[in-house]
Amino acid sequence: MAFDVARVRGLFPALGDGWVHLDAPAGMQVPEQVATAVSTALRAPVSGPGGIFPASQRAEAIVDAARRAVADLVGVDPAGVVLGPSSAVLLQRLADALGDGWMLGDEVVVSRLDHPANVAPWQRAAQRSGSSVRWAEVDIETCELPAWQYDDLVSPRTKVVAVTAASGAVGTRPDLRRIADVAKQAGAMVVVDASAAAPFIPLDITSMNADVVAVSASAWGGPPVGALAFRDASMLDRLPSCSLEPGARGPDRLELGPPAYPLLAGLVASVDYLAALDDAAVGPRRERLLTSLGSVKSYQAGLLANLINELRALRHIMVIGDAMRRVPALSFTVSGVKAADALEHLAERGVCAFADPGTHGVFAALGVGEVGGVVRVGLAHYTNAVEIDQLVRALAGLG
Repeated sequence: MAFDVARVRGLFPALGDGWVHLDAPAGMQVPEQVATAVSTALRAPVSGPGGIFPASQRAEAIVDAARRAVADLVGVDPAGVVLGPSSAVLLQRLADALGDGWMLGDEVVVSRLDHPANVAPWQRAAQRSGSSVRWAEVDIETCELPAWQYDDLVSPRTKVVAVTAASGAVGTRPDLRRIADVAKQAGAMVVVDASAAAPFIPLDITSMNADVVAVSASAWGGPPVGALAFRDASMLDRLPSCSLEPGARGPDRLELGPPAYPLLAGLVASVDYLAALDDAAVGPRRERLLTSLGSVKSYQAGLLANLINELRALRHIMVIGDAMRRVPALSFTVSGVKAADALEHLAERGVCAFADPGTHGVFAALGVGEVGGVVRVGLAHYTNAVEIDQLVRALAGLG
């Protein structure tokens, strides 16, 4: 494995602004090749699909390439890839489609660990049908999502189990396979939001035992495009259609309006960027993705471990959670300092981070709103040890 962070940093023009970008949970910066792909597609003649002239054929080729790119990323058939403006929008469409068949007494299971994008759509669908929403809770000490609780949460009336592959807030990676196995035994569909996990770990929908995986390209430096990857592509033809085309089949049934072709071209370039993160990766794109993301995982595990150790050595810093498996995102509180004030202190020292008041989501469950909220940081592919040291030095000055 060969992950060269200096080489990777050279791919990002935005890093020339002089700031330490630890704001990856909101989306990574954009690699040059992605920006070039989008601008090139904007300049090229592109029309709607269905014609026999080059501009129309170019549009069809872009859509096909985008489906294949996401398929390689997740490990599915391209015929099962739905494209849209964001994973949040697509999850809402999926929840609307599935919820049409629910009845009073049916159930859906969501978790406190999940981003609202994989919670709110299921709550709305349940409310419309009179179904019940059941909650999987986090361990307030470790921020783990215990898989054993799903034995009690999932029942024969459970229609969907929605769970995250990783939390962009506290970094936790749940035991997806254990959760999915319980859901499948009850006949429930498993919908995994992998938006926060996709930039950092190899994805395999079969290993997850998931039915649908949602991803967001902006999470790894791609354009604002989302995708749903279906393990069984034929499932799409059994869902109610939201398409404007009466005879729509396959992925088109959950796609609304013409796609943004330049952004889809950028999506393809962004997946190619992921596949090339390890310059020793060879073979088909799927294999290169697995190799490259495996290298990223190893590199950032060491970087994250060093960061956590350094933060815990500061007596006025409390790192939230201690999950055994995680992606490189974490949150912490500063004793006697509100998160918003800590954020201002970091910004004055050139560090990009976020503050969360702790009034919703996993932070509300942890009760951190009572101590002035939390500071959120996340590592990116281009984060290096020097930037970690700069963050730690800035925080040491708050003590």
